[in-house]
Amino acid sequence: MRNNSTLEPAFDEELDDQPAGPKHSVFERLYTGTGGFEIVGRRRFYYALTAAFVLISLLSIGLRGFTLGIDFAGGSRIALPAASNVSNDQVEAVYSRAIGHAPVTVQKVGSGAASTIQIRSDTLNDTQSETLQNALFDAFQPKDANGTVSRNAISVAEISETWGGEITQKALIALIVFIALTMVYIAIRFERDMSIAAIGSLFFNMIVTAGVYSLVGFEVTPAAVIGLLTILGYVLYDNVVVFDKVEENTRGILHLNRRTYAEQANLAANQTLMRSINTTVIGILPIVGMLVIAVWLLGVGTLKDLALVQLVGMIVGAYSSIFFAVPLLVSIKERFGPVAAHTKKVLARRSGQASARATALAEQRAAAASGRGFGDVPVRQPREAGQAPRPGARPSGKRNRRH
Repeated sequence: MRNNSTLEPAFDEELDDQPAGPKHSVFERLYTGTGGFEIVGRRRFYYALTAAFVLISLLSIGLRGFTLGIDFAGGSRIALPAASNVSNDQVEAVYSRAIGHAPVTVQKVGSGAASTIQIRSDTLNDTQSETLQNALFDAFQPKDANGTVSRNAISVAEISETWGGEITQKALIALIVFIALTMVYIAIRFERDMSIAAIGSLFFNMIVTAGVYSLVGFEVTPAAVIGLLTILGYVLYDNVVVFDKVEENTRGILHLNRRTYAEQANLAANQTLMRSINTTVIGILPIVGMLVIAVWLLGVGTLKDLALVQLVGMIVGAYSSIFFAVPLLVSIKERFGPVAAHTKKVLARRSGQASARATALAEQRAAAASGRGFGDVPVRQPREAGQAPRPGARPSGKRNRRH
């Protein structure tokens, strides 16, 4: 009689590549990259999350817009030494009384004796500039580099709208050229579908970073544009690392029938997840240091724009490389082509195995309910003495032995 308990594991071995092992914690699976996190399988959730980020960003850009810095919008920049008894609120009050409206921004730049207070406002004419210089001099009595109280310690610089338009045009050209070169590199380095997914990840990162900038209301300065280009380069690097692992895991997948392209891509995403997290954390630490030391302690306000765009861009870039680029690549692959046909073949094979397993288990339960074991062989009754042998029966082979 066969042992019925051996039937079910036989089918399990065909359906599973590896036997069930001990359960590991989330952090251990995250560190070892064992493929325990379903990323590609939950792509619809991540698509919805990505779409929500993009929608919020576009709404903010469309409704709130950007706060363009003086380098882009044009205007006047007024600077005066920051004495210990001078505050930003006092300077803004003097400006409002002299000109009749509030300035765009008033901020302290630098620290110690070299610190200054910078006023950014709309473009002032000569009369307004002279009036403002006199008002500031009478209110604060600023000293020049020699320590002498002087009206010349207050400087006024005019930036025309034409200059701001040229800066904006050059920034857009730089951004377009960077994206074009990125697309060419990815098209050469990877296959077509990977290139499309990587470019989609770049645009997602750019839109969300710009949306956060719009929500926060920071000024868009040349430093912010430079930071955005730097972040797009980081996103490209992260995509290359992830897609390299996907390419390695899926090499020769079309000749095998045990796993699909999506499962191997999900494994690659898990294997590079910890690396992306580590890279992002290490990259964020100096940015946080820039925010704390340069902005809060030293008062270098221009670095605030650069630090914010890098901080947001690195976090969004790590998310897009794993949770958006890889699922997008799988979706493109599974729409048509050899990968789509291979996926259908593997799933059909598993469906057939599952049907065979279900049939075998049903027969096993039916046999148990009838009172006999599944696969039992009927017991042959012994022949009575003197009964003629059955037709076709072989001799027993027994011989008489002498005692």
